[in-house]
Amino acid sequence: MNSTTAAQTPDFWLTSGWHLCDHGPEGGLMPSADFMLAYFHRPELALVEESCAAETALHEKLISDPFAVVTEDELAALADPDVAHNYRAVLAFRQFVAEYDTLQSAYMAIAQGASVSFPPLFVDQMAQIILREILDGVDDPLQIRAAEILFRSQSVTTEDGRIMIADQSTVQLQADYQRSLKQQERPEEVQIDILTSETKQLYWERSDRFDTSVDIAFTQPGLDAFARVLEKWVAHFLHLQVTITPLVKIEDDHWLWHLGLDMNATAILNDLYAGKDVSKDRLREILCLFKLTAETGLKPEITGHPVYMGLAMNAAGIVSAKPQNLLVNLPLSDA
Repeated sequence: MNSTTAAQTPDFWLTSGWHLCDHGPEGGLMPSADFMLAYFHRPELALVEESCAAETALHEKLISDPFAVVTEDELAALADPDVAHNYRAVLAFRQFVAEYDTLQSAYMAIAQGASVSFPPLFVDQMAQIILREILDGVDDPLQIRAAEILFRSQSVTTEDGRIMIADQSTVQLQADYQRSLKQQERPEEVQIDILTSETKQLYWERSDRFDTSVDIAFTQPGLDAFARVLEKWVAHFLHLQVTITPLVKIEDDHWLWHLGLDMNATAILNDLYAGKDVSKDRLREILCLFKLTAETGLKPEITGHPVYMGLAMNAAGIVSAKPQNLLVNLPLSDA
């Protein structure tokens, strides 16, 4: 972490867990006691009036020592199966990351296919924490907002040439609010504001609310910001300097390599590469195309050829990115 640079830019993602990690050399992040303690303070594990004695004892034990050994008998004694399930998930995550030197190493292992016994939400949280490290000191809030694509599902609205993305969970909260207006209850309104080059500074004060939208259409600053984040992501993990450039379409008689930044983009690009007919409806699901180039680090046969990349929404208009694809599907040289 560059503390001098960081001091000049606003803080962000205060609830990500990054601030609770131990920070090692070259940006390596290690779970601290405070980091794990935050998990045991989550609402899913909070004590309630109905908590049994075994649950109370286990909770107090882990609050006192977040790395305390927990036996199967202690988990089996929990009266509420949902609570037991939640504890097992957090403890499985704790055990997994403890097997690696850094969170980055643990995340890379998952990207490479390591088996895990905790929900994907934990993997998304790891991605956010690592991105917080990568983006520390970055002064462009559009990059910070664009990075949310890599760890939170986005709802897409396309109209008049714009491709607006907004946090799926926040959009759902807004929809729930609109429905409640027809009923007696009146929850707090959820407001989603659009970030532009002129309004982007408002992001800093609400970075943990995930309540802003950005246009990632071709030529828009939001798309360029996303490309810069992807470049930093590759550099951080693979120590590879790449240039990622947005495209309107792929026109290449010598197309050699591609990867999707999500499952749907992967499937569509695979079909296009294979020369299969792809319907207009499926093609419309492609939101962004990029070409990735690097002077060194890629297989010799790729020299002079770009790696094409795509990001797509599904039929329901949701983007669920898999940033790990960018770490394991590049044609890296063996050297």
